[in-house]
This record gives sequence, C-alpha cells and structure tokens, in this order.
Amino acid sequence: MDCRRLLTFRTVAHERSFSAAARALFLTQPAVSQQVAALEREVGGRLLDRGPGGLTLTAAGAVALAHADAVAARLELADRQLAELAGGERLRLRLRLGAFPSALATLVPEAIGRLQRVAPDARIHVEEGPTVELAERVATGRLHVGVGFQDAALPPLPHDGCDRTELLDEPFLVAMAPGHRLARRDQVELRDLADDPWTAPSADHLVARSCRAAGFEPRFVSITRDPLAIRALVVRGLAVTLVPRLLASEFGGVAVRPLAGRSPRRSVFALSPASGRPGLATAMMEALSEAGSG
Repeated sequence: MDCRRLLTFRTVAHERSFSAAARALFLTQPAVSQQVAALEREVGGRLLDRGPGGLTLTAAGAVALAHADAVAARLELADRQLAELAGGERLRLRLRLGAFPSALATLVPEAIGRLQRVAPDARIHVEEGPTVELAERVATGRLHVGVGFQDAALPPLPHDGCDRTELLDEPFLVAMAPGHRLARRDQVELRDLADDPWTAPSADHLVARSCRAAGFEPRFVSITRDPLAIRALVVRGLAVTLVPRLLASEFGGVAVRPLAGRSPRRSVFALSPASGRPGLATAMMEALSEAGSG
C-alpha cells in the first residue's frame, strides 16, 4: 500500500471533500482524485461513497482511515523526534510535559524539582489539558510526557501510540467549609450531603457517579476544573465536593474528612510515546514515580 496515497485519502476523508483536500495538500483536485482511485485499486474496493450529500466512508474506508490516522501520528512523532536529535544538546535538554490541573498543583512540581536535581540544565515546558487530549499530544510527539487520570473502578483506558506507567492510586475525601454541620465528624456518609450544593470538574464523571451510587443526584452550582475556584467555593460554604488526597493537602482553610465505607478512587498515570522516548523523558517518568510514591 502506497503511504502517500493513504495519507492523501486521509485528508479527503477528514475534509469530506476532494476540492478541500486539494487545497489543504497544495495539489490539484484531479491529482487527489487519481491518488484515491489508485489506493482503491490497491485495496480492492471502494473507500468512499460519492452521493448527493457529499462523501461518506464505506466500511473499508473506515478501516483505512483508522490506519491512516495511526500512520500520520507515527510520522509526526518520527519527524519531531528526529528533529530533536538533529538539533543537538540544546533540543535534547528540552522537555514538554502536560498534565491535568490538580496534578499541576501537586505531583508535577515535586517531580520537576526531583528532575532538576539530576538534570539542572533541563528546560521544562508545562501545559494543562484533559487526559484524552494529552494522550494525543504524546502520541504525535507534541509532548514528551503526559500525566492523566481515570476512575480506578473502570478498566484501564487504551491510549494508542502511548506507553502507560501507573503512578498512584488515591482515595477521594469530602471537602466542606469549616463551619459545615458535618465538619466535626471523623468520617462522613456521602448520602448525608444529598441536599448540599456541589461543585466538581464535571457533571458526569467520578464525583457525579459517586453521588449517584450513594442514592442521590448532586445539585451542581459550579462546574470547573480550576482547583483554586473549587476551594474558594467550598471555603465560603457555597458548595461541597470530593477531592483526591493529594489535592486535599493544598486546600488550606477547608474541612477535609474521609468518607465512611468504600471511598471512590482514581488512578493517576504517566504517558510516554510507545517508541523513541528520549532520555530526559525517561528521567521525568522516574521522577513522577518517585513523587507519586513519596
């Protein structure tokens, strides 16, 4: 299978238009059509249906597109990694790391400090993002390392093109205002917070699922991923929430208590490219593992 034809087909499939793909690829429309037709001859079947409503993928086309996306991601990764190697020591000492917000407030700074003790000349760029986006950036080489998480009760999520290293498994705690009616308890029953206003990073994920498992639908007054915003709402008595144990240490002025019974937990993990991981990224993975266990 001709790789160039496969990548041309990929652009057509994503653009849903031969003319738009031609503009994106700086080719003529007949040239794009010829390449896709040649690819269809190679695979022995149609990849695109051309109807009044535009282009749609056939079953074979959907399979081909999945492989074309994987090829494009690996080529982008190879291009970035080879450019870094060709760029000499200056580029090899640069590390791009992405993480979700609460990891940026806790785990990541500790790991950076550990890394800089063994690689003081390293230049580290840090950015925020949700786990799915971070995995995509790692797979294509835009990030060397990504720190993600998921509900520990769910099966491990696959991240194509990435290796996954488990960092820690941490429980969630209840966070309330110091004057909350339950703040003096040693443990809190989650269902006792059924009538309270809630804040969380998402209305659908771990916090919401935990409340529903306890038998009530949480009344969200705020949805935000910003740990500072969540803390501000909680400390003023405007909402309650669940916080992971690592982040709880950053919630000064807030009453944090363990849950009675089985607590929800999250798995925190690091992602790195499935191939070609540079030495500095390996050192960061080790620093993250040490920070997670420390």
